[in-house]
Amino acid sequence: MRKILFALTLALLSAASQAAETFPADAAYDVGFSPNRGALEIILKGIESAKESILVAAYSFTSKPISTALLAAQRRGVDVRVVADGKANSGNNYTAVTFLANQGVPVRLNGRHTINHSKFMVIDGRHVETGSFNYTSAAAKKNAENVLILWNVKPLADQYTAEWKRLWDGATPVEKAY
Repeated sequence: MRKILFALTLALLSAASQAAETFPADAAYDVGFSPNRGALEIILKGIESAKESILVAAYSFTSKPISTALLAAQRRGVDVRVVADGKANSGNNYTAVTFLANQGVPVRLNGRHTINHSKFMVIDGRHVETGSFNYTSAAAKKNAENVLILWNVKPLADQYTAEWKRLWDGATPVEKAY
């Protein structure tokens, strides 16, 4: 048993060492929690830092602060695109998805899965925001949620970009209502 535990420990240390070598020395992170313990602020910081692109994957998306920050990013020249769950963001409800589509932000709804429960952003192809935080007011003010932004982690951002593209390619565009 001790030999097995020792072998497993060595394998884990080796894997951790290899993973650490994958990321550059300037990799960093910000973490926040909710309710009202920095989660929303961390997401807004990520959006405001964008210079080139923001790819958003969302489940439920009703947050006014996040949608207005994404629109502001688009207006300053950042390529913003959103793919969201088809069931949670359709119907008669006016959501952030509807708001963004009406403002000219490319938005698609993915209904290919029972739920598209992804909640992440890839910022400038180098930074990843992820966690349990739904982009909603309840997530910021009522729920126990978490947010993690990993800065300068291009290898990880590439993996999240590939997943975002898979969701985007399987989704239907949301047309402007006005």
